[in-house]
Formats: sequence, C-alpha cells, structure tokens
Amino acid sequence: MSEIQSNFGFSSSKEETAALEELINPLPRAVLRPNQHWLLDGEWQFSLDATDSGLHERWYLGHQYEGTAQWPGSIEAHMAKARGEINPVIWQDKVIAWYEREFDLPERSEPLSRSIIQLTFGACGYETRVWLNGHPLSTIEGEDVHFGEYTSFSYELTDEYLRPVNRLTVRIADTMDAETPRGKQESHVYKRGGIWYQTYTGAVRSVWLETVERNRLRSRVGVASTIEDHLLRFTLTTRIHDPGNYVLRLQVFDRKATESTPPLATSDFPLRLEAGQKQQRVSLEAPGTELWSPETPVRYRLVAQLIDAEGHIAQIETQFGLRKIEARGRFVYLNNKPVYLDGILYQPGTATYEEMKSHMQAMKELGCNLVRVHIAGIDPRIYNLADKLGLLLWVEVPSPHSSTPKSRRNHQAELLRMLALIGTHPSVIIWSLYNEDWGAQDIATNPETREYVMNMYHFMQLAYPQFLVVDNDGWQHVSYEGRLKSDLLTAHLYTPDLAHWQSLLDRLVAGDLEAVAAFPLVVGDPFFYRRQVPLIVSEWGGFGFANYGGPQESEDRAERIRLFKQEMRKRSIAGDVYTQATNIEDERNGLIDPQTGALTVPAGLLASGGYPEESRSPL
Repeated sequence: MSEIQSNFGFSSSKEETAALEELINPLPRAVLRPNQHWLLDGEWQFSLDATDSGLHERWYLGHQYEGTAQWPGSIEAHMAKARGEINPVIWQDKVIAWYEREFDLPERSEPLSRSIIQLTFGACGYETRVWLNGHPLSTIEGEDVHFGEYTSFSYELTDEYLRPVNRLTVRIADTMDAETPRGKQESHVYKRGGIWYQTYTGAVRSVWLETVERNRLRSRVGVASTIEDHLLRFTLTTRIHDPGNYVLRLQVFDRKATESTPPLATSDFPLRLEAGQKQQRVSLEAPGTELWSPETPVRYRLVAQLIDAEGHIAQIETQFGLRKIEARGRFVYLNNKPVYLDGILYQPGTATYEEMKSHMQAMKELGCNLVRVHIAGIDPRIYNLADKLGLLLWVEVPSPHSSTPKSRRNHQAELLRMLALIGTHPSVIIWSLYNEDWGAQDIATNPETREYVMNMYHFMQLAYPQFLVVDNDGWQHVSYEGRLKSDLLTAHLYTPDLAHWQSLLDRLVAGDLEAVAAFPLVVGDPFFYRRQVPLIVSEWGGFGFANYGGPQESEDRAERIRLFKQEMRKRSIAGDVYTQATNIEDERNGLIDPQTGALTVPAGLLASGGYPEESRSPL
C-alpha cells in the first residue's frame, strides 16, 4: 500500500500575517481537494494477452501473471521487458495487456455514510476495463469500457465490493486503428519515420485512490470572464447520491492572501439537486480584480463548497485568472490590446513532467509568449505552470488518421473530454480541431466532413467563448457562404530560402489563398481575405530537419531565424509559431536540449517586442 499523502490542506501559517504558500498539486489535475490520496504507482503484475483470451478465460477472477511492470509506463516498454528486450517494442496491429495489484483498504476520516473511495486514472488507454475483486466497474459517467487515452476518468468503489485487502485488475487494449485519435503516433495510415512517432500508449499517467464525499463537486471547473462587467462565470459539476437542497458557495481570494484575509468576493447559490451529475453555470461579481497576461500573470484562488441541508461541506479549490481573448480584423487582442503571438511548436513526446517543466521555462527564456502544444495530451500540471509563467497556450485535439463517421465520433468524444478538464486555465487561448487535415483528408471534397468541422466550431463559440478556435490548422480552412469557420487564418510555410520566404509572405498578406502553402488555404465556398481575420504563420522554420532544409549549426540557425522573423514583422501578420522547441525522434530542429532544458541558441531569439505603435492605430 502506498504511503498516505495529504493532497492539500488549510493548515495555519506560522505567522498569521504570512501569505499561504503556493500549493503544488501532487496529482495530474487542476483542482485540489482537502482530502487524502494514495498513489497506486509502482510495480504491478503484468501479462500480455496475445490471443485476446483473457476476457473469455476471466482473468479478472484470478490469473498467473508472467511478469511485472512499472505504472506509469507505456505498453511498448512493458512488452519489451516481457520479451527481454531493451528498446520499446514496435507493434503493427493490436496489443492487449493486463495489469493487477493489491491494496489495503484505506482508513476514512469521514463517516462511511458520507464518504466514498474513488479510483482515478490520470490517463490510460485507448480502451480500458477495470475490475475490483473480480467485479466489473463502471466509470462515474456509466462506461463499462472507457475509451480515450489523454484525459483522466474515475470510478466510485462501493463498500459492497471492498475488502480489507483488495485486488485491482486492469485490461488495456490499443490498436493501430486510424479511426482513433492518435496525434503523431504511427498508425495503419501514417507509418513511423520522419514526422511520425513511435506509439506510446497504455498506463501513461498516475493512478490513485482518494476519499471523496457522496455529494460533492467534481474535479472540473470552467472559467469565463467578461472583463468589461467584472463578472466571473464559473461552470461547476455536481455529483449527487442523496437528492435534496444544497447551497453552492463560491469564494474568491487573492492568491497571496493570509488565512485571516476575507474573500475578495463571495456568493451563495441555492440549488435543488437530483441524483446523478449536473453542470451548473453561476456568475460572481469581482470588482477591482486585475487581469492575467504574459507580462502580469495574476492569479486568484477559487474555493467552491457544496453544502448540504445539514451543513456538511464538500470543497474543492483551484486557481484561475481573468483575461479576454479576441480575433478582430488583422490582430489578436488580449484584454482589449493587440498582442503579437511569438510562438513555438512543442511536441513533448515521452518527456517526463520534470523535463516538460524545464522545456516550458526555456521557451519563456527564448522570448515566446505562446506555446503550441502539438496534437498531444500532456500532464495537466503543465497548464498550471503556463498560468504561473505567463505563457499563452494553443492546444489541439490528438487527431485520428482517417476521415470516417466513426473517426469523427471519436474526435468529438476526445475534444469533449479535454474541454471538461482544461476549462480553468487563463493560459489556454486557442484550440485547433484538426491539423493539416489529418483525420479530415477529404475536407475539400466531402460536405459531411466540412459540416462536422463547422458544427464543432459553432459549438465551441457558444459553449466556450473564452477560446479562439481554429478549424483545420495550416491550410484547407472551411468557408461557408463566404464566412470563415475559423477565428484565425493560419498557414504552414516551410522554405530555407530567404528570397522565397519574402515572396511567400508578400503573397500571403496580399490574400493569395491558393498557392502559398502545400494546399489551398480555404475550401468550400469562396472566401475573400481582405484583412478581415488575423493571419498566423503557425508553422515555419524547421531548420536542421532534413525534410525542411536550412542551417544545421546553432549560430547559422539563430541568424536565419532572426532574418525570417524580421520579414514577418514587416508585414500584416498577427503571430507566428517556430518549428520547434526540442528534437524528437527523427526531427532534429529543436532549440532546447530535451533532457536538460538548456538553450542551444541565444536567449530572447524568438521575442519580437509586441506591436509597433503605428499598428495600434484604428484600421
């Protein structure tokens, strides 16, 4: 049994006037709970199921496992260990693996009538089934089989099935199926090599137990601020076992406030709640609060409490910031001021959390105010770090590799899972639905594909107005009746030749949508640019990678980057994203050492100093 670890608490400061120390969340999520948790990371029993016979033979009732595996870790590494190999195994079809371990029944400080033991997987998949002492479990959402491998999911462990010593069994299945969201992992369509990476799936993030209240707020909070009216709009999710009257109490504190400091804002919201799960949007006025930006990443603490009729409190806490993002005319506006997006493409691959932290700090040192996390699921604590550092984030749905009705259903499900857990971070400003039509290869010819993209764009506009949305980054944006279904017009432009680069940029800002990128920039109905939407060169450079050309040596590369960047700043372009932050597999075009986080080019290289004064004048 793992040692009991306190998630967080409101312990008294040594000095009453001292500010509370910033709490570091030990779990991969954005929300903190005043409870205890028990990590189940470490050694698990492990067996491959090459013939897919485990379900028929009911391994969950008892099985002689062939070896052990460390959780978290990838199926590929576990397969290699089972075969006595050093390097991760490359597989070309379907892999099924079973994991099992025991744990002692945790002691609960709350009465059994009020508390539940919850089991959470930080990320696991793509297909996960779980048994407790031989009994199949269903997720809180009611899934007997959980699909997805980039976000967390949870089970409530009922006292009926718990024992003094418990056996937890997990079956994980994944395939090279091109209809599942894969990002840049290889599939039956895109084979490993070049820009396509080895698969890294399975038990990839921590798993833990914790005590939670029967009636509580779930670990997901959405924040949308309207800075003009000083209103904070919070979306919270209730989980209720005992229907009745409840009060939702919200309190907003300065992040550095002492325990005795009163909240900046507080309000109660009476609710009649039935059994089950329900989202609730509430608004809170908070005059005098400061805005979050890369220059001043001001954050506040939200304490949310669900109080039952007997006065029992179930509480969560998170940090948030107030900001407004908008695409208007040629510019992107942050808090009603034009901001140039000095971006870099980031592909974390198999980097550890500590390595990703060093990468983020290095990207800030490079002068970036934006990081485009390229079609990958990452440890949610990285979003917290971006909030703290003042780094804007552009996140993307890991893409399927084929365009079918099933791939679109899988894509939508992955998008919704990500949105539910990444709604509180002021750093996240842009979402991409697709990248370079991967998973939407027929976007130019199939009205059903374009209709799906449009529907998701409109959904995001209505449900998540705090984000900008890109329909298909790089090229082949969707136009319907002359209206672009993307908040940004983005282009991926690669050339190592400065003269050709100047020509591409001139044609781009002049509105040439046909021949500047690998494919036309817009598909569907005709679209006439006329500077009505911000232009972003969302991939460029790649210097050092054989497929893109350009200088290999750091000094020559740095000088080429300066020259190319200067050319963009001379033109009506709203931002750019250099490719890329670190080397990864075959792509040798990074500016940051992937292990140490050290820069291989001068600090500040990608900073461009915002907008010159003349660009701030009315259009």
